[in-house]
Amino acid sequence: MKRKKKTNWKGAIPIYCMMLPGILYLLINNYAPMFGLVIAFKRIDWNKGILGSDWAGFNNFRYLFTSSEAWTMTRNTVLYNLAFIIIGTVAAVAVAILLNEITSRFSSRLYQTLILLPYMISWVIVSYLVFAFLSADTGMVNQGILSPLGKEPIVWYQEKKYWPFILVFVHLWKSVGFSMVIYLSSIVGISRDYYEAARIDGARKWKQIRYITLPLLKPTVITLLIMNIGSIFYSDFGLFYQVPRNAGALFDVTQTIDTYVYNALMQQGNISLSAAAGFYQSIVGFVLVVAANAVVRRYSRESALF
Repeated sequence: MKRKKKTNWKGAIPIYCMMLPGILYLLINNYAPMFGLVIAFKRIDWNKGILGSDWAGFNNFRYLFTSSEAWTMTRNTVLYNLAFIIIGTVAAVAVAILLNEITSRFSSRLYQTLILLPYMISWVIVSYLVFAFLSADTGMVNQGILSPLGKEPIVWYQEKKYWPFILVFVHLWKSVGFSMVIYLSSIVGISRDYYEAARIDGARKWKQIRYITLPLLKPTVITLLIMNIGSIFYSDFGLFYQVPRNAGALFDVTQTIDTYVYNALMQQGNISLSAAAGFYQSIVGFVLVVAANAVVRRYSRESALF
């Protein structure tokens, strides 16, 4: 008869102690606030408290979807995120491949730092940098480029047609560094034996990238793609609020679900509407992640998250 092995709890205590801060943070930051979901279905009266307030049913959600700007903010949120995912993924992979080809260790570290640096900058600072370029009176674009060429200055914060390109460019400039680091770490982990064998067979650099780097990078790309799809109904508040400076003339191209809810909250003080929007975004994000993972799992089981 085999004896059951006794678990060495004393040896595992240091591991659990190291896990404890992360578990506490997860519980406090991610699970404790879920109690607030009830606010989305309440007509909050602070004199009665959250639990004592009257139930509103789905009225908060109905207000969100029946507003005159419902289509505009939903369209902007989805289309901008699709552009960010597609263009950002292509740019990050391209930059990671180029950096991997740099042989000088110092130069590689320098370029990585310079490309990652914008990711560390606050959106408030980024908004002032953009304003320094686009200000109608003192902006570098108007005064340093258009005026010397004899062109009329552009009032950028009142011209809607330019802002889809400006927002995509600013987002790409700020975020490509973070994604690049992830892809670069995956590329560095690829065995050099594959490239040596390809060089012996006469494959040039482009063929090595096409038949070795990109196929082996596919699992990382798919994983990040699924995660990004889950946040397609979320928008970067700093990008869409700070950078356009909340200019009313630009709302048709800069208004997203997050900025709409914030403006409504500041004007009406309706915290239930904000909670309803957050709940709606979470549910849609969960459904999109499951759906995207199911599609990936159908065609490539090893690339799926679950």
